[in-house]
Amino acid sequence: MGVNLTETRQNKRRWLLSAAAGAVIAAGVVASFWYTANRLKMIEERMLHAEERSQAILRQMTEYSREVDLATQRAREAIRQAAESQVARSEAESRAERVQGEAEQARTQAQHARQELDDVRQRRNQEMERMREALSRIAPTRKTPLGMVVELADDSFKFDFDQAVIRSENREMLSRIAGVLLASQGYRLSVYGHTDDVGTKEYNQTLSERRAQAVADYLIKAGVPSDILSTKGYGKSSPRVTGMTTDARQRNRRVEIGIVDTIIEYQQSLPAR
Repeated sequence: MGVNLTETRQNKRRWLLSAAAGAVIAAGVVASFWYTANRLKMIEERMLHAEERSQAILRQMTEYSREVDLATQRAREAIRQAAESQVARSEAESRAERVQGEAEQARTQAQHARQELDDVRQRRNQEMERMREALSRIAPTRKTPLGMVVELADDSFKFDFDQAVIRSENREMLSRIAGVLLASQGYRLSVYGHTDDVGTKEYNQTLSERRAQAVADYLIKAGVPSDILSTKGYGKSSPRVTGMTTDARQRNRRVEIGIVDTIIEYQQSLPAR
């Protein structure tokens, strides 16, 4: 009877220890998930703040430019009035000096706003470079004047002849690309489809559109917002390599993903003052 009681206590102790260990492990998993979720939320908030700040700066630049133009016009009008009236010359000159001072103040404010915009642009360039480095570890990625292009081609990503179906071995690559895109903000995607030179122009145009849409659909299913994504087919009009060999045609059956920053308008120029 004593032996059974001792075994029962030992079994109960082992059960309690096992339950405690399981609780610790579960707590660790919950803490890790909470940390990851909060980290992603912080990144999203920072990117949203950067976008709002850049838009506010652009509005300030427009307002400052209008103020500079208005102040310059007022200064010219003041000088003209001074020339027309000798009696009012002293008052006009004083008014002109005041207006020119306002114009100089507006120029200073515009310069400050330009510097803030440059700072935002530098931070966005750094963010886009981090995205490019992450994507280049998955697939060939090259810079463009407006962003970057990810190439889904060669041995790493292939379409079968006359097909627009995503191969099972290529789904992991697309999932990894989607993971990088979901960790970033402030961009727009364009998916471009291409074919080889076999077949008519019309048929290949349709096939290239289907290939671009197949990649786009996979990214959307992986969580990429559909409203930032567009597709376009080029058919056989834009081959990557020339030639009619099997290898050349395989390399031309491809899809490219163009990524453009939407927070900074790279082609926008500030007024020269």
